[in-house]
Amino acid sequence: MSNNVYVFGVGMIKFGKYLDRSIKSLTGDILEEVLKDCGLERKDLEAAWFANAGWGMTEFQHCIRGQVALGSNNLDKIPVTNSENACAGGSTALHGAWTSIKAGLYDCALAIGVEKVYSEDREMMMNSFVSGTDVEETMRTIEQLKIEEAARDQNGDGRSEKKGSHSVFMDFYAEVAQEHMKKYGSTQRQLAIIAAKAHNNSVLNPLAQYNFPQTVEQVMADYEVAYPLTRSMCAPTGDGAAAVIICSEKFLREHPNSRAALIRASVLKSATWGGGNDIGARAARAAYEKAGVGPEDINVVEVHDATAFGELYQTENMGFCPIGEGGVLAESGATALGGKIPVNPSGGLISRGHPIGASGLAQIYELVTHLRGEAGKRQTANPRIALAENGGGTIGNDGEAAMCVHILEKT
Repeated sequence: MSNNVYVFGVGMIKFGKYLDRSIKSLTGDILEEVLKDCGLERKDLEAAWFANAGWGMTEFQHCIRGQVALGSNNLDKIPVTNSENACAGGSTALHGAWTSIKAGLYDCALAIGVEKVYSEDREMMMNSFVSGTDVEETMRTIEQLKIEEAARDQNGDGRSEKKGSHSVFMDFYAEVAQEHMKKYGSTQRQLAIIAAKAHNNSVLNPLAQYNFPQTVEQVMADYEVAYPLTRSMCAPTGDGAAAVIICSEKFLREHPNSRAALIRASVLKSATWGGGNDIGARAARAAYEKAGVGPEDINVVEVHDATAFGELYQTENMGFCPIGEGGVLAESGATALGGKIPVNPSGGLISRGHPIGASGLAQIYELVTHLRGEAGKRQTANPRIALAENGGGTIGNDGEAAMCVHILEKT
């Protein structure tokens, strides 16, 4: 008997700011959406993986988040595993569910990600991102920067003016982007091209957090967050939920579904503390090997673009161009909707939004929608094989602490 695993149903709610909603209520919404998509009922789900990063920090709901959120929406008794892997939590949940079906433990499982990131307490909201790093090391670095800033103030340097708080991850991305620019000659304008593409794609995505277009010039002119990144190049804070139901081949035979997609590879990698920044390349190689395909076979892509540099960097790591040429690839138009290898047709994290625990599953929602031919005005041309890359946290020498790569095929 084949142990193939299929995406049976997908669901996503519009990403945005839901100050008046709870994790429990957003969970109820997305649970109904994903069941409606594929015509299943709660009783068909044999196990669940629940992704969330911040509920404990904001409302002190630690430890049993999935049991609380799902149980309050009449999904209980089944095994629930809580998935917390920073921004890769959603894709990690999918990997866990995939592993269980691949092993023959279950025939139908749910991967669900629900997150509330936005808060009117901006300082608290931005400080919470530190938890996705080695906190001890990050706080030591922050304290050193404060000492250096105070020294500049005493010397009358005047360069310590603050432009507004932002996630510590924007500083990390900016630093790596600067290194890439020096080494390979990539430019800020190339980053602006990537960001403008994301914003313009999201205009066609009714579930995206942002639905307004941007020109390259508007992206360049937006205020600087951390050079070379402007605000329009960075993912917004927001809330949302996404879910994926996967199944065995046996379940698919018993519940025929012409809209199902085959999961050809599901890979989870963790960072290395030494020897190079290569988690993306390692994850991609493993996924291609498992799937029996190469980058030249991929028709549509969603990568983790918490900033525009994230897309540039991961298109290189996924093998769509040589290392150092991600900016050139974007500038050529190859990654646009009508290009050779459309990247982030959803608008990506930059414009679709980035509710942390839901982002990886939102990528799968987008890709499956394209494989089904149901993406409307943003539909890519006859895609057969799709790839999703979702990274989370930062640690060691690799940048991302965790990363999942999934490869899907139209059935």
